[in-house]
Amino acid sequence: MKTLLVDSHCHLDFNILQENIEGVLERCHEAGVDLMVTISTRVREFDKIRVIAEAYDNVYCTIGTHPHNADEEIDVTANEIIAISKHPKVVGIGEAGLDYHYDNSTPAAQAQGFRTHIDAARQTGLPLIIHAREADQDTADILTEETGEGAFPFVLHCFTAGRQLAMTGVELGGYVSFSGVITFKSAEELRAIAKDLPDDRILVETDAPYLAPVPMRGKPNEPSYVRHTAQCLAEVRGLSFDQLAARTSENFFRLFTKVPIPPAYAGSFTN
Repeated sequence: MKTLLVDSHCHLDFNILQENIEGVLERCHEAGVDLMVTISTRVREFDKIRVIAEAYDNVYCTIGTHPHNADEEIDVTANEIIAISKHPKVVGIGEAGLDYHYDNSTPAAQAQGFRTHIDAARQTGLPLIIHAREADQDTADILTEETGEGAFPFVLHCFTAGRQLAMTGVELGGYVSFSGVITFKSAEELRAIAKDLPDDRILVETDAPYLAPVPMRGKPNEPSYVRHTAQCLAEVRGLSFDQLAARTSENFFRLFTKVPIPPAYAGSFTN
């Protein structure tokens, strides 16, 4: 049976991918990447990704406000997010979180938005996709505090933070997703973290069209390239490619419980 590989985080609505989406998805199929989640960055622009998710059986989506856009959508409520999340193709909340590398939105607005999305994830049971960049301590503090108010599913996406945040996330019941960054020559510390995480808490993603993995550096990223990330992670963890693909796909279905297992892979996973 063919091995399923899932791209748990991409942005198919970004122009460089949307303009040639048929070709992008055909290359995905050829690479065995037969399932992907395209991620919302603005609640007010949800229709852009809704149209894509509705058009393709193997594409699902989320609803949320990226921390870069927190000031723009400071008035978005948990109830608004929850209402949109009832769409059958919406399988997660976010991406939301904290990004202190840029100052596109104030830290206060980012924190408020983060907590709003946590509320929506807690109420719906859908996983929160967390963006955390150069904000390890504040991210850990908010996650710890909010988990104390009631658990919610989450993933630290495109993980590039420090070991402590990864371990805190896992201790709180979360998952950690690795992108093409793990293939970069400079990512030795990240690979060391990836090696030590529990088998049942790891995912792979592209964050396409950004962060193309080696050997595709310099090209626009696309979901089919998640194979390179998966191969690197397999080597780091001492697994075969098929073992790593199966493990991360199993983890994906455990976290993204609203996503049905594709008929071609029926019996391979439980969710």
